[in-house]
Amino acid sequence: MNDEEARTRLLDAAEALFYAEGIQAVGMDRIRAESGLPLKRLYRLYPAKESLVTAYLERRDRRWMASLSAATREHPDPVGAVFEWLAQWFSEPDFRGCAFLNAYGELGAGPAGVLDVVRRHKAELRALLADIAGPGREGLAEQLLLLVEGATVVAALEPGPGAAVRAREAAYVLVGADGGG
Repeated sequence: MNDEEARTRLLDAAEALFYAEGIQAVGMDRIRAESGLPLKRLYRLYPAKESLVTAYLERRDRRWMASLSAATREHPDPVGAVFEWLAQWFSEPDFRGCAFLNAYGELGAGPAGVLDVVRRHKAELRALLADIAGPGREGLAEQLLLLVEGATVVAALEPGPGAAVRAREAAYVLVGADGGG
């Protein structure tokens, strides 16, 4: 097995465990066992847990943002598309909230690499929402960000699409009040 395949196996195992159980609750030996790779190989590819957590979050960011961007790109109602996408995500059986906020909640301002990924992810989300809101509507973009983040937190406590549906209704009120609807 080449290094790329080994990285994929390690990241798959790390993502499943970190997202389901938390970063601090999962040790490197458990990831090794789940991935089926020797501990020596794990540490050669990821010399410290921080590097594995950072890689997990970076990969999740790329996949998450690509999926949300694709859902909104050609949709005639991109604001509605954001919340439709969230409703589907919130309804997944393994939904456990925002991996980035979960990591920040566990680690705080801890490892700089992890904090950088969390901040970068939130900046990318803010930029996507700013594109959707349109030029000169930065306030609306910030309000949409608060609705997305708030709905995600509520859905972590109350799984299912309800939080996204209610947030979409609030988003439409904001869009209309902002002159965009």
